[in-house]
Order: sequence, then structure tokens, then C-alpha cells
Amino acid sequence: MDIEQMVGLALAVVVMLIGVAGSFIPMLPGLPLIVAAGVVHRMYFGAHGANTPVLVIIALMAVVAYVVDYAAGILGAKKMGATWRGVVGAVVGGIVGLFFSLPGIILGPFVGALLLELTGGREFKPAAKAGMGAVLGLLVGAVGKLAMSLVMILLFITSVIFRST
Repeated sequence: MDIEQMVGLALAVVVMLIGVAGSFIPMLPGLPLIVAAGVVHRMYFGAHGANTPVLVIIALMAVVAYVVDYAAGILGAKKMGATWRGVVGAVVGGIVGLFFSLPGIILGPFVGALLLELTGGREFKPAAKAGMGAVLGLLVGAVGKLAMSLVMILLFITSVIFRST
């Protein structure tokens, strides 16, 4: 691996690490940034970049991570006793919360689940429990995205190193 390839790999990894931050920072397209960095690296370095199957696997992992992240919030709410109203409230609250930075992303699913459970006639305590489940699911989903992001980066680095030697 020559100097240009090492610098290119380092730059791609830095961009990918910014993508990892997207697991927790709202409005930062974390997983797509990781995939895009891998694709751009491949376009520039050709045969010395990650191979096509690795890039496809990384892209598929990004899709799976989004599905797991979304499902974790719903399952968290359901596990803590949410009805369909609580699940819908958690999803809507999560979307609305995106516009209010990190506190909105954390509080949005909780408030959404709580409010819709209360409008469905549930008592405050079970409604709050459903909201807490939505928040816990959100946190589990973020940890899952973080783990998938790191695996994606390691897969990319491994592929580039083996193809460049």
C-alpha cells in the first residue's frame, strides 16, 4: 500500500467515523455516510478499494440496521405494555422529535406513546410505562446501529488492506 492509498483509507475511515456519530446525533445520516465513503473510495482507488461484494454487504447491513433500529422502538413499547395507540404515538413522537434535536429524539417517543395511550383511556402509570418502553427501545436501536456501523467499518478496512497488499 503506497502513501496515497494509506491517506485515502484514512480519509475514508474518518468520514465513516463521522457516520458512526450519526447513531446518536440527530439529522446526521450516519449509515448512508459510511456506505457513501466506501463507494467513493472504491471509485477513486478502483482495484485497491473495497471489492463489490463487500460494498454490497455494507449497504445491506445499513438497511438491516435501520430496520432493527425502527423495530427496537416498537418492540420496546410493546414489551412494556403499549397498545397499538402507544406504538403509533411512539413512532409519531419520534418523527416529531427529530425537529427538536437530541432532547426531542429522546422525549418524542415517550411523549407520543404517553399521550396516545392516555387518549385511549389508559391510566397514567401504564401509559408512562409504555412511553418508557419506547425510549428504551430507541436506546437499544441506537446501540444496535452503533455496533453495525463499527462492523461495517472493520469489514471495509479489512477488504481494502487485503486488496492493496
